[in-house]
Amino acid sequence: MTERYVVGVDTGLSGTLRAADHLLLDLAAELGLDDGVVGCTHHVREGRRHTALSFSTPSERVARAAWRALTEREFGAALGAERHGPDELAAGAAHAAAEHLARTGGRAVRYAGVDALTGTVTVARLLTVSAVERIVVLGAPDGPDPDQRIVTRDHVRPEWREGRLTLAAMPAVGGTLVPFEVPDPTPCCADH
Repeated sequence: MTERYVVGVDTGLSGTLRAADHLLLDLAAELGLDDGVVGCTHHVREGRRHTALSFSTPSERVARAAWRALTEREFGAALGAERHGPDELAAGAAHAAAEHLARTGGRAVRYAGVDALTGTVTVARLLTVSAVERIVVLGAPDGPDPDQRIVTRDHVRPEWREGRLTLAAMPAVGGTLVPFEVPDPTPCCADH
């Protein structure tokens, strides 16, 4: 496996997952993070509950450039043992970076192949064209058939589980699957 450098960021965002997605994508663009970057959201449950972000890259130069840009702000930031910002935000950033680096937590918003996951694709295609490594279907002990279709709803958010980028899916109409996370969750369920 290629070495990855992970930068954690915590702005104190306590909005919806959709707001976290937008912040992650905007910040990635602003920091000039290229296509090789994996960007994730992380729930921070210590103190005030909110969402932090992480970005991993195989380039130490890219990670250091992002770190320098983040230390010019009031955000929390973490890179390795380095911390920046207010204590609570620096701790949230460190939490996000640690989960991402260990691949034990984090909801991937930006990753290789995400742009190809639109419309309806087969399980085999999803696993071939994207960084998603595994699909688990709720209520099914075995993995899905490679030819089974997944209606992506143009919203595929896998999570790091046991070291693998894993998409949770559920059965849908006509024998298809859909990602467990819906693009527009109802407000009462949006951040659970």
